[in-house]
Amino acid sequence: MGINAKTKIDELLKQYPFLEDFLITLSPKFKGLKNPIMRKTMGKVATLEMASTISGLDLNNLIASLTTEIEKHGDSAGAAAAAPREPLTDPTERQAALKGIIKDLHAGGDMAVLKQRFRDLIQGVEAPEIAKMEQELMNEGLPAEEIKRLCDVHVEIFKEALEEQDRPDPPLGHPIHTYMKENRASEKIMSDTSILMGLLGQPPTPTAFDEHRQALGELIEQLSEINIHYTRKENQLFPMLEAHHFTGPSQVMWSIHDDIRAHLKQAREAFAGSDPDQTVTALKEAIGAIRDMIYKEEHILFPTSLDMLTDSEWIKVKEGEADIGFAWVTPDKGWPDEILEDVEAPAPAPEAVLEDVAGALGLETGRMTLEQINLVLTHLPVDLTFVDENDRVAYYSEGPERIFPRSPAIIGREVRNCHPPKSVHMVNKILDAFKSGSRDTAEFWIELGGKFVYIRYFAVRDAGGHYRGCLEVSQDLTEIRKLEGQNRLLDWE
Repeated sequence: MGINAKTKIDELLKQYPFLEDFLITLSPKFKGLKNPIMRKTMGKVATLEMASTISGLDLNNLIASLTTEIEKHGDSAGAAAAAPREPLTDPTERQAALKGIIKDLHAGGDMAVLKQRFRDLIQGVEAPEIAKMEQELMNEGLPAEEIKRLCDVHVEIFKEALEEQDRPDPPLGHPIHTYMKENRASEKIMSDTSILMGLLGQPPTPTAFDEHRQALGELIEQLSEINIHYTRKENQLFPMLEAHHFTGPSQVMWSIHDDIRAHLKQAREAFAGSDPDQTVTALKEAIGAIRDMIYKEEHILFPTSLDMLTDSEWIKVKEGEADIGFAWVTPDKGWPDEILEDVEAPAPAPEAVLEDVAGALGLETGRMTLEQINLVLTHLPVDLTFVDENDRVAYYSEGPERIFPRSPAIIGREVRNCHPPKSVHMVNKILDAFKSGSRDTAEFWIELGGKFVYIRYFAVRDAGGHYRGCLEVSQDLTEIRKLEGQNRLLDWE
């Protein structure tokens, strides 16, 4: 019989009676097994997982010790112990087994024992099962940071099974095809970078660093374009997955993206400071993390996404990609033209849940109610005034700290009448330039009552380029001008 966390004590001792005395040597808590009544009651329901908890023994060490003891008692017993039980086929049981393995891993379980447990229990595991398991663990309270910390170890346990699955083979032009095309380009850049780092010496010498400085700088900048690849994932793919309540990738992968960005920033700063050692160290960290991410993308994220999202949703993913851009490559032509006739419904968007909000208005990039729009405008840290194409004041924001006085009486007023006669010529000059199209902005800054005030005017034009009005934005920059250095931590004390 195969030994795992769910093995019943009674079944184990029936197969291997000698283990009764052996268990007592491991912990005196097992002396109760000598009691026939205890054996017939608790022994029939108690599993090794329960026994480890009661005895205080580590589950993986307990399983390993029992397996070793069985092997000591002869080849037949050893063979029986090594023989795997029938693989689990029920989806619920498979999920429970996967979660149990990962929970034991997070509790410090032995990697080799857990990998064998995985082989014994589960065959033919696919990426969506693994992704679902991690999502359920997070839903049950396992922090995303903990998942991230052991993400590589998770992959190590499932690696053999994942590599039995084919990588995705999406049609030309599909978002996943473009992501994978970028991955191949990044692998070429990383290979070239690794070769060049080898030419710098071990450890890198200043002379070799200077000799290859130009080529190394170009490769660092090229590799840094990986940020576009990650930004597109974060803003196009992740929202669609989140609409299916699948938040694991955005919480875990996004954090790893930021780690990679930090490594590349360190590499750029060290390179600019002519520090060969730190440049190479940061680049090695970045390359290692990028290669690991490619594996996770192509063996878990992409197969899971293809399994989860509909063609309509993929069309929605593709629609916004060009706004963000692409790293190193141009998407191939093809998809979705070939399937558009089969897509009946318009592609749903994550913001579709907002459509049920009473009074929500469809904006260019979202939906908001009039109340929400007004709240946003009055919470901006600037004063806004909008003058329409007829030069009449149409709106001003009533924020908590106004810079210039405004009252409802100015609504509908001719803007020239809102300024003193001595400055009307300036108003006319700005409006004329905006209307003619010769200018789009005008700016001023003044000292007013101990404040440093920044005032900007913007020509507002519609999609056809026609003048529709002028927006005045005023901001108190007094405190902003005092800022120095960086503040990356929240300090509310």
